[in-house]
Amino acid sequence: MRKKASSLYMLAAVMLLPLFAYALLRSFSSLDRTLSAPTGHFYVVSIVSALAMAMAVMVGIAGVRLRNVKVTFAALAYISLAEVFLLHGLSTPGFLMHASKLPTLAAQISIVLAVSWLWLSSLSSDQPVIRLLSRYNRNLLPVWTLILGIACLLLFQSHHLMDMEFLTSSGFKWSATVYTVAFAGWTMRRYWQSYQAWCSPMQIAMVYSAGLLIVSQFIMVTGEVWHLSWWIYHLTLLISVVFTLVGIRYQYAVRDTFGESLLHLFRANPREWIQTCLSPSVRALIMTTETRDPYTAGHNYRVALYALRLGERMELNTEQLRAIALGGIVHDVGKLQVPDAILNKPGRLTALERSIIEEHPTSGFNLCKRIGFMTEELAVIRSHHERWDGTGYPDRLKHDKIPLLARITAVADVYDALTSSRSYRKAMSHQEALAIIEAERGIHFDPACVDAWLLLAQEDAEFFSRISGSDREKQLVKG
Repeated sequence: MRKKASSLYMLAAVMLLPLFAYALLRSFSSLDRTLSAPTGHFYVVSIVSALAMAMAVMVGIAGVRLRNVKVTFAALAYISLAEVFLLHGLSTPGFLMHASKLPTLAAQISIVLAVSWLWLSSLSSDQPVIRLLSRYNRNLLPVWTLILGIACLLLFQSHHLMDMEFLTSSGFKWSATVYTVAFAGWTMRRYWQSYQAWCSPMQIAMVYSAGLLIVSQFIMVTGEVWHLSWWIYHLTLLISVVFTLVGIRYQYAVRDTFGESLLHLFRANPREWIQTCLSPSVRALIMTTETRDPYTAGHNYRVALYALRLGERMELNTEQLRAIALGGIVHDVGKLQVPDAILNKPGRLTALERSIIEEHPTSGFNLCKRIGFMTEELAVIRSHHERWDGTGYPDRLKHDKIPLLARITAVADVYDALTSSRSYRKAMSHQEALAIIEAERGIHFDPACVDAWLLLAQEDAEFFSRISGSDREKQLVKG
């Protein structure tokens, strides 16, 4: 509670200090001197743009590696800010071109676009627009960068297009301000709610960053060009970028060099991808789940490995394998919402207790959609207890209505449960577990998944003994 209160005080300070400095300068005209420096303005804008661009590229790579669409949207926000704000700098009157409306409008557009992407990053991953965009997660950053770059080049060459009356009117300026305040305010609210629940560095950084965009917008539309007070909004934009960079850095604790990050992005081996690309926040979720349920220690990681191997046998592509790895490794995170007395009860559960346990796929789904997991991982988390005959939970899905990755994970999940010891029974042998899975072909499990699993057991028996018998594998996720 104390940490959250201090974050709220920090937010107030971060937003009020530049506003106080701005108000002070505006109140005393002797202090608010005119500082007409086209060359200096260009360099200041270039620094902000370069930092935003560098951060956006690194964050975008992290978003693809981590399969987290919220991180990708944050990158797109700062790509937008960087490219269009650079246009603002290049069109500085007296630097490369004569006076025009382009600098003012470019600055405005950069903030509106940044706010729009940050707002999208605050939405849950199951929203239709997010599900649509997440299909193109890998291509969003380069495609948007190219489109925006072309648009900025065309506007620079044809800046007279920005002299249209409605774009230069005060109505447009204040409409953009209302939009910025509304959408940035919504973004702050959503990220603050998430921060209250999970205390994530990225979440509180997004609150600060969105707040500073509101401050920048206010100063930009009320300030007088070239006055000292007007320069403040350039600084607040820079600080907004820095807050996001620091937040994402602490959230994911990336220890790789930039070059290594690029290599990891295109690394084809999903097992290496699990070990190098799990964020500390995801590791913490897994650790917390397994700490509360000691009988599942190592279960999440083994299920991910089994599901990966079965997915390879069924010829899934690399992106599907990454999704099944990440979804598999957090598939039971919803158990965080199950009371300890039920989760660790040694005897038979009552009907009420069973119904509470059966809520964990939905609880996990609701948690992970708020922290940016993509559609494929969410399907694994929500549907890994569905049954082929439609008697599973939570949605009673049947046959191919159950997502393929969830059908594959279901086989891996049950196999590991059968071959692991519990307080109420000893672990079954590999052959006994295979017999049960085969008997449930077409009842509990997708026949195609069972057939592939049995073939895998014939072709690579060593894989099963290696995974089930290795203490090192159980601890990797904790590293």
